[in-house]
Amino acid sequence: MIRKRSVIPRFIATLVFTCTFVPARASAAIRYTVSLAHPEQHLFHVTVEVPDVKDHLDLQMAAWDALYEIRDFSSHVQRVSASTNGRDVPIEKLDKLTWRVTASGTVKVSYDTFWDDSGPFSSQLNSEHAFLNPAMILLYVPDRRGEECEITLAGMPPEWKIATSLQSTGVRSPQKDSFRVTAPNFAALADSPIEFSRFEEFTLPDLAPRVRVVIHGDDYRKHDVEAELRKICDYEIRLMDGAPYPDYTFIFHIGKAANGSGGGMEHANSTAINIPSGASLPNISAHEFFHLWNVKRIRPASLEPVDRTREMYTRSLWFAEGVTNTFSSYAMVRTGIWSKQEFLQDLSQQITEIESRPAEQWQSAEQSSLDAWLEKYALYNQPQRSVSYYTKGQVLGFLLDIVLRDRTDNQRSLDDLLRAMNADFAREGKFYRDSVDIRAESEKLIGGSLADFFDNYVAGANPLPYQRLLARAGLELRTHESLRPTLGFLAQREPGAPWSVAAIDADGPAAKSGLQVGDEILRWNNADVPRRPERWSHQQKPGDILRLRIRRAEKEESVEIHLGEVRQNFYQVAEMSGADDRARHLRDSLLHGTTDPITARSH
Repeated sequence: MIRKRSVIPRFIATLVFTCTFVPARASAAIRYTVSLAHPEQHLFHVTVEVPDVKDHLDLQMAAWDALYEIRDFSSHVQRVSASTNGRDVPIEKLDKLTWRVTASGTVKVSYDTFWDDSGPFSSQLNSEHAFLNPAMILLYVPDRRGEECEITLAGMPPEWKIATSLQSTGVRSPQKDSFRVTAPNFAALADSPIEFSRFEEFTLPDLAPRVRVVIHGDDYRKHDVEAELRKICDYEIRLMDGAPYPDYTFIFHIGKAANGSGGGMEHANSTAINIPSGASLPNISAHEFFHLWNVKRIRPASLEPVDRTREMYTRSLWFAEGVTNTFSSYAMVRTGIWSKQEFLQDLSQQITEIESRPAEQWQSAEQSSLDAWLEKYALYNQPQRSVSYYTKGQVLGFLLDIVLRDRTDNQRSLDDLLRAMNADFAREGKFYRDSVDIRAESEKLIGGSLADFFDNYVAGANPLPYQRLLARAGLELRTHESLRPTLGFLAQREPGAPWSVAAIDADGPAAKSGLQVGDEILRWNNADVPRRPERWSHQQKPGDILRLRIRRAEKEESVEIHLGEVRQNFYQVAEMSGADDRARHLRDSLLHGTTDPITARSH
């Protein structure tokens, strides 16, 4: 899904831990203890012990992680204290992220942090499970992030198991209520989410290295999950000439455990994914698994080195996220999970989404990438103000694939571009220079210039050349008018504030239901408010019911809205009936992921 970054070695082991005993390490490390006692309070009780402090110690909490949003995780922190050798010592807060302890020796800092937010982009502690994104709950020492870290997780119910992705093994204490793991540095620790619950786990068959699946929740069929994930992983590993990890873990929250919120978050050797009831598991899984290469190892230089205290701007999210969407759709059709018609329908939906947004006329893929930090504002997400780098990047990836194949008589493809970037950057420990190196690698493949494509459609906001390029792959774009659902109101959320109603269409369904500007939105169809309400509405049908729980003048009320309808142009990608042999050959190769050269008879 969407983003966050940390500096991680190319190959980091992944293990789902059970009850394996290993002796404690003798060397000094920065030691964390996280207590899960009294989960109904939603408080993680944290201590951090830092050895070899001279005069004073500064500790910091990240301002962002997992999403390109400044969320100031320190706002969750309370009751901070410090001690050395059992004696209280002075601790002072310097700014919203930083505390200073005046002491020497081994310093111990204790605090509580409140988390009860579902989803892979947050942390949560309740009576059903605990999910930790370590960067959101752990203070770190800014100038000692390269040191080994050890984390002991205590107070866990005896029936809970632990799943995480770290470089070392763990030990569960004889009392069965604590568990210890280590990481080579804070970056590795921060990039290793941890799940505690009575989850189901299994290993995908016939895959090497091992891929393990952890599921907390309900409303799923193990056989289907296993079969689909195995197809996806096997295909993407073969596509990229081998796996970049010795072990990998999927952490799923499915059904009720997802609490109505969806999304996925990639990590160096794992992913955490929420699948609400009725939502599709394979496509988002294919996206997050492909991030093992594109983002986690094929990384833009503009996101390095990671600084979690401020925004980090990049022009390459159209490639890092959008083209990853291209490859997840390829994985779906090339493994047979999707039919050809389903693949084309998905592509049609992406084009319809782009063309329905007036901002497409002026916001380029690169600018959309730069503006990712504005996505937390509802106003920015309106159609006239922005285009998604996910959506535009996915379509650009598909069109670039056609260009590469067409310019080389189908001997080079987008697959080759990702393999080349993996070889030239990821495996060499280098970072690429945003679109500059993407273009350079593409031009090496074809032996010519792609200035027109990158200047006009990546850096520029010229209309995308659908008909011209689709025709080269035996496809065409058809347009028809249809109805789409509308909420009739604008929901927005300022940083750190709840969702509220910012504007209402006077003649729309929300106004007819009695919704008012300023109403605070507490629940959305008995779940959390979706991160992008407008995008949620596009997945519904006119007449569908939206049930809101709101607060107005300190009183809670329920509002039922029947979604309205507006007319909109819809676009459909279809096979061109009069396509010649060459175009059909290119189309079939693209859908199957092959690069059989086009012969003279195919021209």
